[in-house]
Amino acid sequence: MSDKEFQAVEKKIKVLHLIKSLGRGGAEKLIPETALVHNQNRFEFHCLYFYHQENNITDELEKAGIIVHLIPSGNLGLFFHVKKVRDFILSNEIDIIHAHLPWAGIMARSVGNTLSIPIVYTEHNTWERYNKFSYWGNRLSFKKQDVAIAVSNEVALSMRLNSIWDPYQRGGRMKLKVIQNGVNTDIFRRAGIQESIVETKQGTIEKKVTRSKCQVGSIEIDRTLRINLNIPDNAPVIGIVAVFRSQKRLWLWVDVALKILEQYPHTHFMLVGGGEWRERIEAQIKRSGKSANFHLVGVQKNVIPYLSLMDIYLSTSEFEGLPIAMLEAMSCEVPVVATSAGGIGEVIQQGVQGYLAEIGSWDKLSGYCCDLIQKPDLHDRMRLAARERVIEQFSVKRMVSELEQVYLDVIA
Repeated sequence: MSDKEFQAVEKKIKVLHLIKSLGRGGAEKLIPETALVHNQNRFEFHCLYFYHQENNITDELEKAGIIVHLIPSGNLGLFFHVKKVRDFILSNEIDIIHAHLPWAGIMARSVGNTLSIPIVYTEHNTWERYNKFSYWGNRLSFKKQDVAIAVSNEVALSMRLNSIWDPYQRGGRMKLKVIQNGVNTDIFRRAGIQESIVETKQGTIEKKVTRSKCQVGSIEIDRTLRINLNIPDNAPVIGIVAVFRSQKRLWLWVDVALKILEQYPHTHFMLVGGGEWRERIEAQIKRSGKSANFHLVGVQKNVIPYLSLMDIYLSTSEFEGLPIAMLEAMSCEVPVVATSAGGIGEVIQQGVQGYLAEIGSWDKLSGYCCDLIQKPDLHDRMRLAARERVIEQFSVKRMVSELEQVYLDVIA
């Protein structure tokens, strides 16, 4: 092999994650979490974003080995920067654009009109939920990419239905692939849980699970959090990790919580996150007179201690792609009670890892939570089944393996 051929083999494939902003949503969090598992001897990752905001995750991307870049812009000015993005790609010798969400997808395809570069696009939600500009911009440019990835089967169906009058060209450029979201089960485990593989006297291999108090530095996570939040030791904790926006219908979440308190007044409720709906949710809780039972802990970089405090993960969403926070909770042995929005119904098996209700029947969720509170044996089975489900079907290792194959295919 010549020196030139050897260098060609050894050259890393440069992948550019293109996204509008780096807030703490599920789509954004997937970028560093997948990078930690990717083969970085083979791939080099960059991330270019446009809208800078507080509490973003740039530091998490950098810790994951991603080179982060910013071209400052708002929504309206985004497409005046097509030339800047094109020049950036050329100067950094990017091999693949991987765009996330409609604005970045439209930008990637605009750049791709003047560059011969593979474009991968991940769709994190159903098309019906986008505003008209995002919807039509996405639809009209959609086939100008190599691979469209859907994070759930429902998202993939939405793509197909919305392209029914503009069908994919057989043998044409774009391909559609479902790659469901995944979570790093080695990192997301309940505080105090250790797993190890042991060999028995009979020579068989078994998994050994050890439960103990988990120390982070000198802090005992569960006990310290309960004291700080003023949650009694024996109180059930129902929680969610979310961006406070209308999609999550957190006003209904609070209504469900208040219904549970009628039967189990010692229950506590924890909301991790922040956003535009926070003040309205706080006002709703204050009017209820039950503020002592609710804990809005804000945006947290490390959610594992909070997930480890939860007994039930409750979701009232109107629509979803495939929520990462829910998978992280399941990996931390938290059973789920949720509306069957988006990919949630593809993950939760009714009565196995939790309970599902139709989106319009959200009022059933309180009864399901009460059922888990009053039946500790059932709760124990479901929480173990929740983690097992993620390990078997929704691990980030599986997700990354499929992503890397997409990258190699479009390069080829």
